[in-house]
Amino acid sequence: MTITQLVPPGIATSLGQRFALSAETLDSPVTPNAVFREWFAQQRRTNRYDVQRIPFSELVGWHFQDSTGNLVHESGRFFSVEGLRVRTEWQGRGASWSQPIINQPEIGILGIVVKEFDGVLHFLMQAKMEPGNIETVELSPTVQATRSNYTGVHKGNAVHYIEYFRPPRVSSKVLYDSLQSEQGSWFLRKRNRNMVVEAIGDVPEHEDFVWLTLGQIHQLLQQSSLVNMDARTVLSLIPSFAEDGPSLHSTEHLLNRLTEIKAMRELVQSTIPLSDVEQWQHTEYEIGHESGHHFTVIAASVSAANREVTSWTQPLLAPAEQGLAAFVVRRICGVPHLLAQARSEAGVLDVAELGPTVQCQPGRALTLPAAQQPRFLDLVLRAGPGQLLYDTVQSEEGGRFHHAGNRYALVEVGEEFPVDVPEEFLWVTPGQLTGLLRHSNYLNIEARTLLTGLGAVSALNGRYGS
Repeated sequence: MTITQLVPPGIATSLGQRFALSAETLDSPVTPNAVFREWFAQQRRTNRYDVQRIPFSELVGWHFQDSTGNLVHESGRFFSVEGLRVRTEWQGRGASWSQPIINQPEIGILGIVVKEFDGVLHFLMQAKMEPGNIETVELSPTVQATRSNYTGVHKGNAVHYIEYFRPPRVSSKVLYDSLQSEQGSWFLRKRNRNMVVEAIGDVPEHEDFVWLTLGQIHQLLQQSSLVNMDARTVLSLIPSFAEDGPSLHSTEHLLNRLTEIKAMRELVQSTIPLSDVEQWQHTEYEIGHESGHHFTVIAASVSAANREVTSWTQPLLAPAEQGLAAFVVRRICGVPHLLAQARSEAGVLDVAELGPTVQCQPGRALTLPAAQQPRFLDLVLRAGPGQLLYDTVQSEEGGRFHHAGNRYALVEVGEEFPVDVPEEFLWVTPGQLTGLLRHSNYLNIEARTLLTGLGAVSALNGRYGS
């Protein structure tokens, strides 16, 4: 690919201004939109792969332990599927259950390399196949690797560009770096290192990677199942919102409220043998809940042309239905606020994180008694096109989940929606949420995807801030 440089250098100086300029650049001579579309279509055509569901007995390198029934890899690395018993209590309402859960204690790297071409920051993005992706190849970060991957436990090819993220990093400088959680309902205390680094000097090209501006990526975020989960969480670190007025609550007050909820809410997690999990049935092909809800654990055989390892078998978690994650958005004194919920999930690290207003599997949720259904679910399901600021279906982690997709929505409401809300809900501005992402375990991954989507909507409407 020929790189053409046309934009005069030195337009933006501060980091915020540099990202704002990149967000305003909706097309680029480095990779014109038409060139990207053809390149990406070609990636999906030529990077063939095959995923077949197989019985557990045909897994290679994986086995169920005799003593626990846990599904583990012979290396002792990668991840395992274990049992978890959970007990919760909040405001006099309690619940307890057991379930399978993925235990992957190692911390991987999700990272994007950025570089200026004549004054405009571009992002080095990868076309990557994951076995569970809804749309096979999706746009991923520069690096998306577990520690087992980048240290060579898989005995495959080296991870491209990993040297920009690991010490001594002589060819890059770190712009953003924090540990962020992943799906608390399916992972046990799982975190990955989210990073944005700026390249120093020339960056070698590779046919599976492409340079895009933030504005180009924002346009792609309007499409379903194109920008993958790992890219979305890294992009959420980049400040995208100018505060144009006062927030309802100070950040100190928000932190106090969240801390108080964590202190008062009970969440007890106990790992147990997978064979001791109750109400889950184990067959030759799957482990599933007797109700048919939640998810199943399956086994898959995978072959791929452009992965570090070209063929393998592995377990995957397959959700029973498409999920829903939505923020209610309301202007308070003229300033957009999001209604966040302090959510406790089975595998969460620190009792609760801020999540969307509504986050559930709606089919299952609607089978519950009305008093037990998620608050504001009916409002989100009734929202018309005029209320939907953002509405797409996005894939979740295709390396661990099979065809896991969530509908992500931003639902705008008017002054008729009350400012006073139940105490597990908090009105927060987008800027406040972005500030919390400098730290770990404040926002769950569904909230981060929605924050990235809101940043894209704001930028495309000319309201990107620094």
